[in-house]
Amino acid sequence: MVDRIIFVCTVLLAAVYLWATSKIPTLALGDPLGPKAFPQMLGVGLLIGAGMLLAEIIRAGRNKSGNTEKAAPLRFEKHDAVVLAVIIGTAVYVFAFERLGYLISTAIYLLVMTHFFNRGRWLMNVLTSVLFAVISYLAFAKLLGVNLARGILPF
Repeated sequence: MVDRIIFVCTVLLAAVYLWATSKIPTLALGDPLGPKAFPQMLGVGLLIGAGMLLAEIIRAGRNKSGNTEKAAPLRFEKHDAVVLAVIIGTAVYVFAFERLGYLISTAIYLLVMTHFFNRGRWLMNVLTSVLFAVISYLAFAKLLGVNLARGILPF
């Protein structure tokens, strides 16, 4: 049952994402692929992943077709709490992204996630979070010229 919910959510997410990418303005000059190409490839990849999940659901259904056992009731397991925590953390990150800026929000998000998955290794978690945020900011903003959210920082 959970796999079907994930499938439906993935298809809905892909549909909304592809619709949103269709709203990106196309420039007459410059790159022939334009700014829509990469986001649209991601949306198509998401649909392909949903299709692969659907194939797995169908295959599992065929294997169980002779089985008349009643499905087990849904229970809240420990790994469900982890997934829920990551979803909530990501939602907070998206909300804080424009307000705090790329560097601060990414460093905090990664610090929380690394602390959650790599408990007790504060130095490694802080170094990983801060270095990733700084290096990726420099790569995108300075090297590739991508405008990232500045937030409360002056640069």
